[in-house]
Amino acid sequence: MSNPSDTPKTHPSGAPWRNFYGRFKGKGLRKSQEAWLDEDLAALSPGKVSWEDNPEREALDLAGLFGDRDLWLEIGFGGGEHMIHQASQNPDVGFIGCEPYINGVAMLLGKIREAGAENIRIHPGDARDMFDVLPSESVSKAFLLYPDPWPKKRHHRRRFVTQEHLVPLHGVMKPGAILRVATDIPDYVRQTLQEVPKAGFEWLAETAEDWRQPWGDWISTRYEQKAFREGRKAHYLTFRRV
Repeated sequence: MSNPSDTPKTHPSGAPWRNFYGRFKGKGLRKSQEAWLDEDLAALSPGKVSWEDNPEREALDLAGLFGDRDLWLEIGFGGGEHMIHQASQNPDVGFIGCEPYINGVAMLLGKIREAGAENIRIHPGDARDMFDVLPSESVSKAFLLYPDPWPKKRHHRRRFVTQEHLVPLHGVMKPGAILRVATDIPDYVRQTLQEVPKAGFEWLAETAEDWRQPWGDWISTRYEQKAFREGRKAHYLTFRRV
């Protein structure tokens, strides 16, 4: 008998729909985090992204959001350490982060307040909905950092690195745009190297002198530190959209 959680759901577009992430909410939010969600989140919305709010799938007004700045996209920003670091280091770039885990959203909101970053917009939901409303070939760089590994073999189709997710991502990235992937799961590396090139990306087989500092602008995240504490090695992969 099949597990009901393995049964594919249907996206409003009619395509198969399997979550590539786990929880929506973990432990209780602190009062300060609840306040950030109530007071800040709406103002940092990139626009109408969900199917309920935008059934016609009208494209976002990126010029209204960021002017003529480049757009970088983070798919699942966790606690927001990497996103706030990048946004602070690159004030001339606009950032959109997608994260369905509301605790992570609240953490990023606190970091935005502390840093005073004005070039971040947040979609507290599924990145696939974002792909529907981003203009074609609008993203200059995308990040997929320590995504949910879905370790059981029957759940591998839920991983982000499948064609149903990668092909739409390819469509919203500019020719020559960079996709960075970080994971501490060797089998996720295997699937990434197998599937991402099929979707129209070339692997840039770069070798870092220090595997813990793979990119010059990298900052270690809480998920990476957890992997190190538990004795797992991180893997960093760079792809170019072709």
